[in-house]
Amino acid sequence: MLQGFRVMHVSSLPAGAHWVGAATVGLRRWTLLLAAASLLVAGCGGGSAGTAPVATPAPAVLKPADRAEALRFLTMSTFGPTEADATQLQAVGYSAWIDAQLALPASSHRSNWQAADAALKAADATASAGTAQVLESFWKQALTGPDQLRQRVAFALSQIMVLSSADGEVSNQPRALAAWLDMLNTDGLTTYRQLLESVARHPLMGRYLTHLRNQKADPATGRVPDENFAREVMQLFSIGLVRLNADGSPQLVGGQPVETYGPADISGIAKVFTGWSFACPAHPNNSCFFSGSSAGVSDPDREFKAMLGYPQFHSTEAKSFLGVTVPAQTTADPSASLKLALDTLAAHPNVGPFIGRQLIQRLVSSNPSPAYVAAVSAVWADNGAGVRGDMKAVIKAILLHPEARSTSGTGSNASGKLREPVLRLSAYLRAFPHTSDTGAWKVGDTDNPGTALGQTPLRAPSVFNFYRPGYKAPNSRSAAAGLVAPELQLLNETSVAGWISFMRDNLSSGVGQFNGVVAGTTLNRRDLQRAWTDELALADTPDALAGAVIGKLLAGQAATALRVDIVDAVNSIAVPALAANGSNQAAVTAARRNRVNAAVLLALASPEFLVQK
Repeated sequence: MLQGFRVMHVSSLPAGAHWVGAATVGLRRWTLLLAAASLLVAGCGGGSAGTAPVATPAPAVLKPADRAEALRFLTMSTFGPTEADATQLQAVGYSAWIDAQLALPASSHRSNWQAADAALKAADATASAGTAQVLESFWKQALTGPDQLRQRVAFALSQIMVLSSADGEVSNQPRALAAWLDMLNTDGLTTYRQLLESVARHPLMGRYLTHLRNQKADPATGRVPDENFAREVMQLFSIGLVRLNADGSPQLVGGQPVETYGPADISGIAKVFTGWSFACPAHPNNSCFFSGSSAGVSDPDREFKAMLGYPQFHSTEAKSFLGVTVPAQTTADPSASLKLALDTLAAHPNVGPFIGRQLIQRLVSSNPSPAYVAAVSAVWADNGAGVRGDMKAVIKAILLHPEARSTSGTGSNASGKLREPVLRLSAYLRAFPHTSDTGAWKVGDTDNPGTALGQTPLRAPSVFNFYRPGYKAPNSRSAAAGLVAPELQLLNETSVAGWISFMRDNLSSGVGQFNGVVAGTTLNRRDLQRAWTDELALADTPDALAGAVIGKLLAGQAATALRVDIVDAVNSIAVPALAANGSNQAAVTAARRNRVNAAVLLALASPEFLVQK
């Protein structure tokens, strides 16, 4: 079996490559070489005028040219390509596939969580579900859910509008966390304005960024409104720090970027977010504001129902921010203040390029060209029917743009993105479908970078996500070339080696948490298992095995050197001849399985897999 790893120093990387680190398994194949930047935008146009009316031909249906193109597109728009999705995409074309995906009903993580909670309580009345069951629902839907595009967009949004269960205020409310993910699934594909309000009024976000129970200023005590959410809703969730042109480039005055807001804007908009607290039957009772209940009566869904405005705790002062003012109010009106604030943020010209570019980064490429960002910003500004921030139209524009679909620039050091760890694992598990012994998809906590992924969904270390959209790896050639590589912020010697060790272990033993007794049967194995029947049938033909693995994980696109390395690795594992009496069957089976494991592990460690092109 393959073993061992080694990490290459950045100074020894070949010209044109930038730091992701490198590892070798068995054959010392250097891995994790990331190239990033933009593709040339393909354009077309023209036409001619005639003297007689001519029937307009039906527009051509854009379809993948081949299976490889279909799998490449599905890498961007799902948690990993499958043969079934590729077949459907090739049959109907890109646009129809997207429309069909967006028309699917949203999967419900809260329903999954509640079912898990009921099952636990049925077995033990003192037991209850927690954040582990939210993760189980995430992985179940990511790996098996039909609404792949919706779920993938929600995952992208969860890393832009961050709420993290690494925070105790969040982890203590797992049902609300499941409901938060449901909100991203639904409102994430409505309008940005609706999404922004759902985020601002979600009580779990209120707990995380501390504007739940935020009170107006009190001169007598020196109390001022909490500014935490006010700052992050501008900096991270809407307009960013500097004014942008539609193509994402910074606006300059005297050669310097222009800030979008300042301390006065934060203080002004912070007053808007005063007086917001739990939904409560006795609203606007003071007890409801502070505890979510009054006289022992509360809304059982108060932890995820939209927060209500309590006038007695809302600032009546004039609230000025971003060039607008909510006039001083004789009677406090938190809803009117919020409407103007969110309308102002949603209408800001920065939102399209700022959020749109990040969605491109999460789905397609770390360094989209200015033309790509501008095209998405234009759709953000107007979906063609006068609607601003139509998220379905924006996602469609991102995925159908020539820079996303074209393969002409994929050989450039400037295209694509590094796959983040969660998407590596999901791609593997969808390429080689596993079953869950428990039906719960108990992948578990994958925080540890040395023994797991170094990333767990919905557990970012801070509101700034696992990595920053503008991250440039220090002392790297990518940074010197002016390129960003967000996911590289997760990469270091520990995580490079950790990925290899984690996947070697997964290939040998299955994925996820250890099971004891399941349905009366003692299993004593990991929850996610695969029979590997198809691959084992090819174990005696190394070239065919290499081709099958490359076909599933790499869409058949691999450098000749990788295929040679895989074939050589497989050949290096001897399969003993089966004894006439079958006495060595276990040894033969083990050797064949080791051949399969070696082939898959080398593909998973290859640049062709680790870099999404």
